[in-house]
Amino acid sequence: MREAVPEDRQVLQDVLIDAYGQYEQTLSEARWMEYKDSIIQAIDAAPTSARLVAELDGEVVGSVFLFESSEKAYGNPGLGILSPIIRLLGVSRKARGAGVATELIAASARIARDSGASTLHLHTSDMMDSAVRLYERLGFERAYDKEFMSGEVLVKSYRLQLANASFLQ
Repeated sequence: MREAVPEDRQVLQDVLIDAYGQYEQTLSEARWMEYKDSIIQAIDAAPTSARLVAELDGEVVGSVFLFESSEKAYGNPGLGILSPIIRLLGVSRKARGAGVATELIAASARIARDSGASTLHLHTSDMMDSAVRLYERLGFERAYDKEFMSGEVLVKSYRLQLANASFLQ
């Protein structure tokens, strides 16, 4: 686990497109292209407080971006999240099952906790069912009051109480 450096830009894009590419068949072609473009734009423009990458055998296989608030993460201060949010959590398909996503979440949670935050948030959708199972296993709980619609898709919100996160003890 390490902080991303500017030279990681292309590998970050490759890892995230590979990771989220599993949804290409689920989404319409237009929606997939829009989704893919939003990932690429976020890599370049996102005002993150941290960008972490995970390496296995010297190769970047995962990443996560940490934001200070909903305003920084989504340009949406009205969502009212004033604590850290993780986005763009992705693990290349060849590295799945090795605990990379859990380690990226744990590292993000430690950064959030060390910054004085009491909670860590994330957003997801039903399409990402395996990710939802991971979040729930780690102790994230639904935050219904922080959910929103993106077109016809419910963007679900999850919140982790950092003091209660057993995987951080």
